[in-house]
Amino acid sequence: MALPQPDLALLRRAQRGDERAFNVLVRSYEVPVYNYVLRMVGDRSLAEDLTQDIFLRLYQGLPGFSLRCRFTTWLFQVAKNRVLDELRARERKPHRLVAIEDAPPLEVVDAPIEQVETIDAVWRAVGELNPDLKMALLLRDIVGLSYTEIADSLEVTLATVKWRIYKGREEVQVALAREGIVLFVRESSASG
Repeated sequence: MALPQPDLALLRRAQRGDERAFNVLVRSYEVPVYNYVLRMVGDRSLAEDLTQDIFLRLYQGLPGFSLRCRFTTWLFQVAKNRVLDELRARERKPHRLVAIEDAPPLEVVDAPIEQVETIDAVWRAVGELNPDLKMALLLRDIVGLSYTEIADSLEVTLATVKWRIYKGREEVQVALAREGIVLFVRESSASG
């Protein structure tokens, strides 16, 4: 399911500094942005902070945003850049160990234990992907952006996006197979 674009009148009002209009944008997109950031960084508190920072940057940059561009593409460009900044900063800092119980849980209500274990295994496998593959895969399979929107957001070619998504899915399946889990994944259209 693709993310809808906001109404142009709403965007124009937000660009002129209308806080209510900007709050509508935040409420409309904060959950997909937070979920994307959380899966990239793996820390709820940090994901909350980064999401706030992303929307602050969005607010600051909104007056210069061209209404000819897709808002979601720009939004996830801002998110990508902020996440990459954070990941680079993390590489420079000493690593701290994270206990498995501190990892973001997948909230599945009343699911059979096998299903919960499979979902946890999928998220572990996604978490092990390199950032380029993970970003493309999450933007497609979690956020629902089209391949073209992902290419624009990540500032790479359409062919690169298709390859990253293919490679990411392949690496997840290999990781799951090592755990004895075989999923039958329906391939989505590459034109998306």
